[in-house]
Amino acid sequence: MAYPAAWLREASLGEAITCELRLSIVTGKIQPGETLSENRIAADFGTSRSPVREALRTLSGEGLIRLERMGAVVLGLSSKEVEELFDVRYLIESFVQERLSRIDREPLIASLRRILDKMELALRHQDAEEFAYQDFAFHETIIAEAGHSRIWQLWRSIRQLVLAVMLVTTREVFADGEERVQAVIEKHRFILDGLRSGDADEIQKRVRSYFKDSFVTLHHSLGKP
Repeated sequence: MAYPAAWLREASLGEAITCELRLSIVTGKIQPGETLSENRIAADFGTSRSPVREALRTLSGEGLIRLERMGAVVLGLSSKEVEELFDVRYLIESFVQERLSRIDREPLIASLRRILDKMELALRHQDAEEFAYQDFAFHETIIAEAGHSRIWQLWRSIRQLVLAVMLVTTREVFADGEERVQAVIEKHRFILDGLRSGDADEIQKRVRSYFKDSFVTLHHSLGKP
């Protein structure tokens, strides 16, 4: 499992290191309690310690590690923290989509249709990472369209973790077969049709339904009943 190439294309070396470490922590490849050494990471990536320090500072800000002298201790991402991340996503998107009912949505709808086409293409090519990236883009496009600076600032503070979790859950959805992946696409189409209606109550109902169903998928991925 890796970050999509499109995500890393414009990343600095420090950001690329952050992405790899973040995904390793979220997947459990790097376990809570493990110590991360600046020197060891720098050697692994063939770089100086400067971009490694940048990466560790970012991961510390996300609550995934605790900084110590010349390194860090991994805290990880607990099931409770993943659920809380999901709760914040729901609060953001329910607010944003209701707000969008009051503006011209046609440019947004056209953009979302194109993203759905890319999700279909990723399914045909069995590319789980690209599918996760387009899934992420679908939601980020909706949030950006609202034009709410404080909501956008809040989203920016969690977006990296959101994508990492999406990469994990999408890989598991793909493992369940094409029918399951197609159901995810239909869930996004369900959201798109709600936005197309322009009815604030209908939009809210569809957002609640989407996240209720997605929460079941999240629990499945976390190994919960």
